Amino acid sequence: MKAIVRPTSLLDGEIQALSSKNYTTRYILISALAEGMSTVYYPAHSEDSDALRRCIRDLGAIVDEDETKMTIRGFGNKPRHVSELNVGNAGAVLRFLMSVAAFCPEVTFVNTYPDSLGKRPHDDLIDALGQLGVQVEHNGGKLPITIRGGRPRGGKISVSGNVSSQYLSSLLFTTPLFAEDSEIQVLHDLKSKPVVGQTLEVLAQAGIRVEASDDLMHYRIPGGQRYEAKTHIVQGDYPGSAAILAAAAVTDSNVRVLRLEENSKQGERAAVDVLRAMKVPLTHEQGVVTVHGNKRLSAGEFDGDQFTDAVLALVAASVFADGTSRFYNVENLRYKECDRITDFLNELNKAGARTEERQSEIIVHGRPEGVEGGVEIDAHFDHRVIMALTIVGLRSKKGLVIKDAQHVAKSYPDYFDHLISLGADIELVND
Repeated sequence: MKAIVRPTSLLDGEIQALSSKNYTTRYILISALAEGMSTVYYPAHSEDSDALRRCIRDLGAIVDEDETKMTIRGFGNKPRHVSELNVGNAGAVLRFLMSVAAFCPEVTFVNTYPDSLGKRPHDDLIDALGQLGVQVEHNGGKLPITIRGGRPRGGKISVSGNVSSQYLSSLLFTTPLFAEDSEIQVLHDLKSKPVVGQTLEVLAQAGIRVEASDDLMHYRIPGGQRYEAKTHIVQGDYPGSAAILAAAAVTDSNVRVLRLEENSKQGERAAVDVLRAMKVPLTHEQGVVTVHGNKRLSAGEFDGDQFTDAVLALVAASVFADGTSRFYNVENLRYKECDRITDFLNELNKAGARTEERQSEIIVHGRPEGVEGGVEIDAHFDHRVIMALTIVGLRSKKGLVIKDAQHVAKSYPDYFDHLISLGADIELVND
């Protein structure tokens, strides 16, 4: 599918934020790891969360769902023995379930997206699983990956955090179910610490005890624990909403996004602060963010590791800022569905933006007058790239055509519908 994004001067209206992808996947996972019946209200529907739904069913969870909630009867630390699992293009789901698969005799994670997830490395988690007594057969750290477990053991575990925090979260979900106590030491650096905070939050909600150091680099986890079956309510999603807010920021707008908690532990909540620092007129009160966009933005410097999944949307906004913006500490963007630094900036430059890259930095020389556009863009099968390029297309002089736009469904299936409801001139065309 192609998205034809035409110049749009005005966005106006109100939308409900979609439900958080990160919280949905975590609540589904801890419900599967409980042995009773859990309920998850307002779960997100996306390719990622649907992949996890499918996989936990394969592993023995009983899942029922209606329009507002899903009920899950979990399998605890005794998942059904399956020979294959297909996580689609969902990297977080793969990494979380690699540790769960350690309870199974042999599971192969198949490679159905060789040009996207199939290119991403998982060596650090593979190494950590080996420390648990789990055998892992892999393709140079990439899919397909076969895990031979059965009875993983606790003890001292070290895991690198300088590529992804998902490896650590994966271990934190499963080590409480081991018979032995565990101790996890994070090596090097830890990326996306706010996301680890979300993991610790949902673990505590399920009655799991974890002692974490203040810097989140060291953990003690008592063994022999059990997840409590509970009711969970999914909050609104900041990463996807950041793209809507950025679109409102670069146009004339009066846009309200509901269900965005002011005190959320989502790191991408900082997108509101970044836009405010860029002098975008907005308010955030009682769970509602209101943007009165006037097309005028100021450049700034921002630590992108605090809001990883909102960086591309905010970079897109900075394309139209007055001055030079710098997003630093973002090297982990290189290890996502695509290289979100090199690949994304190449496409931005095709549209007429002026950008530079460093190994861990994105630099944008703003063009308040707008960019030319008028070209077809390759989104590299990446949902965050699709959303960000759409923002640029709305403010371009000739619009943009975005290829493979259907992949926005990985995290935000209603993205284009929401923008169109606000007045965006976007046409979706099947190839």
